[in-house]
Amino acid sequence: MKGQVIVITGASSGIGEATAISLAKKGAKIVLGARRKERLEDIAGNITKMGGQAVFYQTDVTSRSDVEGLAAFTIEKFGQIDVWINNAGIMQLSFLDKLKVDEWDRMIDVNVKGVLYGIAADLPVMEKEKGGHIINISSVAGRRVGIAGSVYSGTKFAVRAITEGLRQELSPRFNIRTTLISPGSVETELRETISDKDALKMLNEREIESRLQPEDIVNAIVYTIQQPDYASVNEVIIHPTTQRG
Repeated sequence: MKGQVIVITGASSGIGEATAISLAKKGAKIVLGARRKERLEDIAGNITKMGGQAVFYQTDVTSRSDVEGLAAFTIEKFGQIDVWINNAGIMQLSFLDKLKVDEWDRMIDVNVKGVLYGIAADLPVMEKEKGGHIINISSVAGRRVGIAGSVYSGTKFAVRAITEGLRQELSPRFNIRTTLISPGSVETELRETISDKDALKMLNEREIESRLQPEDIVNAIVYTIQQPDYASVNEVIIHPTTQRG
């Protein structure tokens, strides 16, 4: 882990923030990408104060030029990219007959195109280096469809397919490892983007006793990165113990 250059999108809160702090403590050089510049400044500053290395680049993952800029900034600062974590995502659950088409578009832009833009930005670097690790943060919704989650699940099914395609195409030829992390219910800001009150009410009624914490997902990410080059952990599924589906 020490000395590895790790790029994290969606790094301004939740899983992204926790991952950045944890990996920096282990000696990684962290590049933070997200839209909220003030949050990125605070996180990078805190990592630096504790003796770690972190820089940031304001990034909207729905903008291909922003994501390309994040990759170029990383090369300019550190000269390489060892791990790229596509973590940015939104969960705007809604019943289909509410016709929240703008939200559908937004989820596709962030959850699918944002991942693809990250892959497009870092692949040329990793192919040149003949190695690297791409980690895509998905969801258990990428394995099953729940009520009011059709479009959200669709985006996460897509990420799952893309990650498996990457593994088949890139691991044998370029030694580029791929990992899909699929968490269940996690204590993050994701619910704050749900505008369909009926969907939110239903979600709250199904609330489990205790959700996962971002640090629980970080532990899985650390495990996958720390494997030897010849071993690739391709998928990790993490449910809260009390979550059924």
